[in-house]
Formats: sequence, structure tokens, C-alpha cells
Amino acid sequence: MEKTIRILLAEDDVNLGSLLRQYLEAKGYSTDLFNDGEKATDGFRAGVYDICILDIMMPKKDGFAVASDIRAINTTIPIIFLTAKNLKEDVLTGFKIGADDYITKPFNMEELLLRIEAVLRRSGAMETESVSIYKLGKYSFDCNKQQLQFENDEPEKLTTKENDLLRLLCVNINKVLERNYALKQIWDDDNYFNARSMDVYITKLRKKLSNDPTIEILNIHGKGYKLIVGEETV
Repeated sequence: MEKTIRILLAEDDVNLGSLLRQYLEAKGYSTDLFNDGEKATDGFRAGVYDICILDIMMPKKDGFAVASDIRAINTTIPIIFLTAKNLKEDVLTGFKIGADDYITKPFNMEELLLRIEAVLRRSGAMETESVSIYKLGKYSFDCNKQQLQFENDEPEKLTTKENDLLRLLCVNINKVLERNYALKQIWDDDNYFNARSMDVYITKLRKKLSNDPTIEILNIHGKGYKLIVGEETV
């Protein structure tokens, strides 16, 4: 079963925003619409999304400010700017903040859809659920069966939380898994107690993977964790 992609859409034009949300949901995307920048920022903090589509000219907080807030929380989530502004300076500002694409109004709905799909493919979000078995050094991890196996040993059954956390680490292998993103994906809330709980599960996973010295789960201070699979150092 394919993963449902969740989109955060920030657009202050009521008619255009409603039309875009209806179109994207008709194409199979779960879409939350926010009509000003402050609501969009609050919505991102409260939810879990795979991509953000931000209008630039919005009340209370413009799209650039919203994107900066989002990048402070999650450095990797794709962002597309959607705006009537087409000045070179605005385009450059958007990309400096960390935009993945930029489309100006008026635009064709199909073109926007193709750009969304292209950005999602580059980010890996569309392929997240297609892999069920991961090869980690001398380990094999089957996330559908919730099993971790070392070489020819008997498979070890993982708890649901262990399984979900290891899957997210595998999806982001050799990249930083954002702490808040993982908490919202697995625990639905990034509060202090859930964060401490996740630290415990990280420790458990390190122990379960300890038979292969080429595998590490690193703490990335202020950001999250990184699953490294490489050569053993002597």
C-alpha cells in the first residue's frame, strides 16, 4: 500500500486556495490549507507533512518568513513557492532560504502537479513505503514483519516503536533524521516525555545492531540522529 503524501498549502486567496486543495486531494494528496503565514507556521509545528507549498504575499507573515520558520524545524522537507512575484531578487531569496522550486501565477494546475511530483521524487518521499527489506551491513531488516536478523541467526522480533524508528533511520540512511519529524511520525507529539522515550529506543537499537561494528547511530546535536553504515575503523 502506497504512502499518502501530506501537503501543507499556505495561500491567502480563498478561492485559489480552495481550488488548489480540491485539485490536490482529487489527485490523492492529503492537503491542509492555511490562509495566513502565522497559521501555516503553527500548522507545520502541529502536523506531519511531506512537502510545503507557500504563497509569498500573505498577511501576518509572508512566505519567506514561514519558510525560514519551517527550515529551523526541518532542514530537509521540500518547499515550493507559489506567488505572483517573479522578480529575480525574489527568486534568489526563495532559493537562498532553501526552496526546492518556484512557480509564478497564473499557472497551469497540471504543471504544478508535475513539479510537486518531481520534487517528491528527488526528496525520496514518494518511494518511502516501496522498500520493505533493508540490508544494513551484516543485518537484514524486514520492516513489514518487524524482524531484524544478523547473518544466519534467528530473526529478532522488534516492537512497533523500534520497528518504526529503525525504518525512518533506514529511509534516511547516512542523512540526518530530524528529531521533531521522527517524534511526530511515531509518537504524534514532540513533547519532552516522548523525546526521552525516543532516546531509550535509540539506545535499544544501538544494542541490537552492535554485532556489526560498521553500523552506528550518531547523535547529531540539536538536530536528530544519523544511521551510518560504512567500513569498520581500526
